[in-house]
Amino acid sequence: MTETLVSQPGKDEAGAAPKRLFIKTYGCQMNVYDSERMADVLRPLGYAATDTAADADFVILNTCHIREKAAEKIYSELGKLRELKDARARNSNTESGTSKNSMIIAVAGCVAQAEGEEIIRRQPAVDLVVGPQAYHQLPELLTRTARARGERIGADFAPNEKFDALRVPRGGEGVTAFLTVQEGCDKFCSFCVVPYTRGAEWSRPVADVLAEARELAARGVREVTLLGQNVNAYNGEGADGTPSTLARLAFALAEVSGLDRIRYTTSHPNDFTDELIAAHRDLPQMMPWLHLPVQAGSDRILRLMNRKHGRTKYVELIDRIREARPDMAMSGDFIVGFPGETDADFEQTMDLVRRVTYASAFSFMYSPRPGTPAATMAGQVPGALKKARLQALQTLLTEQQIAFNASRAGMVMPVLFERPGRHASRAQAVGRSPWLQSVHVDHADHLIGQIVLVEILTGQQNSLTGRLVEQKAA
Repeated sequence: MTETLVSQPGKDEAGAAPKRLFIKTYGCQMNVYDSERMADVLRPLGYAATDTAADADFVILNTCHIREKAAEKIYSELGKLRELKDARARNSNTESGTSKNSMIIAVAGCVAQAEGEEIIRRQPAVDLVVGPQAYHQLPELLTRTARARGERIGADFAPNEKFDALRVPRGGEGVTAFLTVQEGCDKFCSFCVVPYTRGAEWSRPVADVLAEARELAARGVREVTLLGQNVNAYNGEGADGTPSTLARLAFALAEVSGLDRIRYTTSHPNDFTDELIAAHRDLPQMMPWLHLPVQAGSDRILRLMNRKHGRTKYVELIDRIREARPDMAMSGDFIVGFPGETDADFEQTMDLVRRVTYASAFSFMYSPRPGTPAATMAGQVPGALKKARLQALQTLLTEQQIAFNASRAGMVMPVLFERPGRHASRAQAVGRSPWLQSVHVDHADHLIGQIVLVEILTGQQNSLTGRLVEQKAA
């Protein structure tokens, strides 16, 4: 996963000059969603977005614990922020004899949840540490900090408290949006820290999800991606008081006026039901692209990973999904070099990739996560061997991705135009295909926000190029 910068526009509701907010987001789509919502809850306090930390009055690092040495990277970033904060304080003292305009620094997300006390101990410049279930408390914690009293750590709140507190309207612009419907994980894969940092599985009530979806649609969003650590384990309370399912939630969302496309991520094979397969078959709003991680192709390694499914079950599930939806494109996650992985185990992963064929995938070398069972397993694979295996796997996955994109050439498909392209002189616009590819089309910048038929001319590794078939919006 790559690091992204996410900030949302603020509004000073009291009419005062806006304060400046900078949020740096690491990791997954759920962190992107969380960053957007943090900006939303801070907007009534007068915080507006800035693009650089140096200009900010309030800096938030929204952290992810999945990548290797995640905490070390955060401490390195905090060291740079401390220098900015010290410089701000010196300048403020020189100009006004007070440091009231000093920068406030917060660490949020999964690293904050896992290492809250340690963060405060190692980096005193940090004013707030906020876990992923507590960011709705930011206004209160910020107020306490401004008054130089109260707790600096807010990490232990239930998910329902967080979502109950997020009643402020969502900000930002665009025709696509993330929408969190489920959090936490009960699977306890032996390599993963999510159950320890995000907690147990919990699903938002259907009514709350629908209310947020209607709000998004009212401001022009036409495609939502439903988010969850195990999103297809969704079981939020329905209108009749009984648990719903992701399939039933999708049908309810399809009734929201203006909402034309529905995606979701990330799924677990063990939670994929016949009902959800049928929804892909019967619901036009469900896009034909599915992210379904497998992690490895060897049953022995899958057992060591505590994945609770085998290779055969995974392949048979994909066959059933493709039988119901023949145009379904698959995406996956893979870890190479897991403790104990042999050449034969790795070849089984390569064989599975050849058997399934993927339109896109994320692949990583295994790296230990403190506190997880795999971190102390015997048979840790040497780094050079992990690197060689990863290169071989990524070469195969890239070949499959290029082949899939090239196969779109000549097709006519509906494209949701999202933003202007880089070539303004050609009135270029960039849209999104049903299979999540970026589509570049000239003479289309007037169609942003609309779904229009496009003929695909060429497919590259990471995008498609097309031309308009007609300019009547869908």
